[in-house]
Amino acid sequence: MSAPHSVPPQPRTGKAFQLALVVAALAWSLSSRLLSASSARGLTNRFNADWATTLLAAIFLIFLLGVGFTLLEAIARRPSTIRQSLALPPRASAPREWLTGAALGWGIVTATVLPMALAGDLYVSFWLEPRAFLLFFFNLLVIAVTSLAQEIIFRGYPFRRLIDAIGPVAATCFMSLLFAITCAIEDGAGRLALVIAFLSSILFSISWLRTHGLWMAWGMRFAWTASMGALFGLPVAGSLNHATLIQTNAIGRPWVTGEDYGPEASAVMILALIAGLILLVRVTRDYAWNYTHPEIVPGGYPMDIAPPPAHAAMEEAAKAKQNSLVQILPMTPQGRSADSEPNP
Repeated sequence: MSAPHSVPPQPRTGKAFQLALVVAALAWSLSSRLLSASSARGLTNRFNADWATTLLAAIFLIFLLGVGFTLLEAIARRPSTIRQSLALPPRASAPREWLTGAALGWGIVTATVLPMALAGDLYVSFWLEPRAFLLFFFNLLVIAVTSLAQEIIFRGYPFRRLIDAIGPVAATCFMSLLFAITCAIEDGAGRLALVIAFLSSILFSISWLRTHGLWMAWGMRFAWTASMGALFGLPVAGSLNHATLIQTNAIGRPWVTGEDYGPEASAVMILALIAGLILLVRVTRDYAWNYTHPEIVPGGYPMDIAPPPAHAAMEEAAKAKQNSLVQILPMTPQGRSADSEPNP
C-alpha cells in the first residue's frame, strides 16, 4: 500500500501572529545589541584592542540578527536563508543598487553642507599624518558594518513583518517614529533633529519598499555617515568619532549648521531630504517593476477537449482514402487556333 502524499506546511499569515513576530524580532534586536556590545568589549579588553570594539560589536550583531530572524521565519513556516532573513537577496543588480544609494546619500549630505560653506561658517583643520590615513580607511569599514546593522534592525525583518500586519504606510510611520525615539534616547537629539530623523527614516523605508531589499538603503546610510563624518569632518548625531583626516567646526545660524549636533539638526537637510525622495522614486522605477510587483501566474485549466468518436472516425477515413486525379475541363468552347485552316 503506497504512503499518502505529504502536504507541505502552510505559512502562518494571521495579523496577530505577524505582530507577535514583530515584537519578538524587536526584542531579539535589543538583546542582540546588548550581547554583542558586551561580548566585543570583553574580547577587546582581553587582547588590549579597544580600537576594534565597535567593529566587532557590529559584526556580532549582524550574526545574531541573522540567526534570530531565520529562526523566527522557521517558526512562521517560511523557511529562508540568513541572507533572505536579513533582506539582502542575492541578485545581479545588488552592486548597482548599493552604488545608487551611496550616490543619493552623498548628494543629500552635500546639499546640506553646501549652504554652510557658502555662508563661510565652516572652519576646517587637517590631520595628515600617516596614522590618520589608516584610521580613515578603518573608519570607513566600521561605518559600512554599523550602517548595515542599523538598517537590518529598522528596515529588515521587523519592518517586513509589520507591513504584513498593518500595511506599508502605517509600518513606515511606526518604524520611523521608533527610529526617531532611539535617536533621542541614544544621541540626545533635539526637536529639529527628531523631525529630521523621522523624515530620513521614511526615506530609507521607501527605498526598501521600492526595491524589496536593503542594498540601496545600506549604500545610502553608508554614504550618509561617511561623507558627513569622515569626508567633511562634521559631527554625526553629535559625535566626532568618524572625523579623522578632516575636522570641521560649523559656526553660524543654528538652522543652517545644526550647531554641535551636526547637519542632522539643520533645517536645510529637510529640503535636501525632499529632493532626495523625488530622486529616489525616479531612479527606482525599474527596480520597483522588477522586484515589487507579484509574478503573473496563469490560472484556469486546459481547454483541450477530445473530438467526438464519429468525427475522429471520419478524419481517419479521410486520411486513409487515396486521393484520385481530377481533370479540369474548360467551361467555354474553344475557338480555332491561329495555325488551323479556316472551314470552307
